[in-house]
Amino acid sequence: MEKSVALVIGASRGLGFFLSIELAKSDYHVICVARTVGGLEALDDEIKEVGGTATLAPLDITDKKAIENLCHNIFLRWKKIDVLILSAIYAAPLTPVEHIDQKDLQKSIETNLTSTQVIISMTQPLLKFAKKGLAVFFSDHHYKKKFFGAYDATKNAQISLALNWKKENSNNSIEVLVLEPEAMATASRARFHPGEEKDLLKSPEKEAQRLFQIINQASVS
Repeated sequence: MEKSVALVIGASRGLGFFLSIELAKSDYHVICVARTVGGLEALDDEIKEVGGTATLAPLDITDKKAIENLCHNIFLRWKKIDVLILSAIYAAPLTPVEHIDQKDLQKSIETNLTSTQVIISMTQPLLKFAKKGLAVFFSDHHYKKKFFGAYDATKNAQISLALNWKKENSNNSIEVLVLEPEAMATASRARFHPGEEKDLLKSPEKEAQRLFQIINQASVS
């Protein structure tokens, strides 16, 4: 029997890394996407360690052609995606709105918003080919905090896209989940909160295990 297929975007570290392992443990074949080859190779080792299988796809999600090629190749090989997890995000430096660097703003828009629409567009047909396609996004409690302007605006826009997609697919086989992880000791959070006590935060591994229970239940219900 052929395995279910999961596509994890932002898989080389943090939540995406450990969710990939949880999926592999549950007998998904995991297609792991990230820019960092070293991080993907480390993930592949971990997946093999738990007896799972993975395909590594090192690419930049702002490269529309690369996303198109990836999804085309997924169709040729597997015909479908059962679970899509989008955990890639660009966290721009904290600064007052009037001081936001235009390069950081543009990168935030391209990574957090534009690429999300491209990914939705390219994966929707593959999710429809699954018995029940599930797409998972992650919201963030940093909304509406000062100095988070570039991140907040584009992360909020990303989640707005996801929620609209959810409404538009309420009558078909695709389910869209928006989950909010608890505060974790990740590289992105360290940029926002330098010097914060990591012992007070959830580990990405433990939080991935908690969230995977929700994801797994949604995929079979």
